Amino acid sequence: MANGPGPAFGERVEYGPDDVCYRHPQVHSFTLCQRCGRTICPDCQVVSAVGVLCSECVKQTQPGAAQRAGRSARVTGRRIAALDTPITYGIMILCGIVFVAQTLSHYFGADEVTRTLWYAPLYSLPGSVLPPGLDFEPWRMVTSMFTHSTGFLFHILFNMYALWLFGRNLEQMIGRAAFLTLYLFAGVGGSLGVMFWGYAEPASVLTPTVGASGAIFGVLAATLVAYKAARVNITSLAVLIAINFGIGLIPGANISWQAHLGGMVVGAITMWLLLATRGPRRSTRRLIGLVGLGAVLVGRSFSYFVVLPSII
Repeated sequence: MANGPGPAFGERVEYGPDDVCYRHPQVHSFTLCQRCGRTICPDCQVVSAVGVLCSECVKQTQPGAAQRAGRSARVTGRRIAALDTPITYGIMILCGIVFVAQTLSHYFGADEVTRTLWYAPLYSLPGSVLPPGLDFEPWRMVTSMFTHSTGFLFHILFNMYALWLFGRNLEQMIGRAAFLTLYLFAGVGGSLGVMFWGYAEPASVLTPTVGASGAIFGVLAATLVAYKAARVNITSLAVLIAINFGIGLIPGANISWQAHLGGMVVGAITMWLLLATRGPRRSTRRLIGLVGLGAVLVGRSFSYFVVLPSII
């Protein structure tokens, strides 16, 4: 055993010509990457579970951006599904994503996102009477229920707060599938309310609407029906609905009370149907009833094909 300064047993006495970092040739090193075998200096070393790796090998072992995004989406989906009310939170997240896209589109002066998703009775007219450049696009009755006004932040804030406050309770009460069905039916009901107003005021067929308000009012009306059936005091909720509906009637409010009314009517009818067919022995009746109600709503969306409003 040697005493004093000097290399320990098994160590090389001095650096050789190849003992330099492959990225920094001026820096000597004895450390090799455990994957590619190249010499790396301390600045290029990444400690991993399998030993020391160079930065390039670390990048090669990491998943690509698409894989990371897919994995993140799957994890987020599992977390949402694990919640007690995933449908409510899922709708809120979707509305938030759409609102961000609307805001960015508005900021750059295009507003293409809002124009693509909003609904006007004009899009329910038969193609033979539509102006050039426009098409029959009934799916806007659904897409409009996830859009909001970008010029009034409280529009989406109030809707999402109301959905968070009442939607979760209703989803826990009637179940995920039933709640999603009710929300979609109420949203379509709101669009139908706007559409049918075209018979009373033909000029309104040109007026586009945005917002989940019709569906939200449908959730509120359904909660009212459910509480009434459970013999819960509904006075405060009824007053809340009446006040918010009344705000839409104020001249110059620029609020579609027609969508609120349509959403409330369809939401209440859907909730009544769900209550009338509750119980394991009535599941078939419930399914038939919901399919029948959905068919009625779809049929009503083609009303302009039967009787056109007096378009001016």
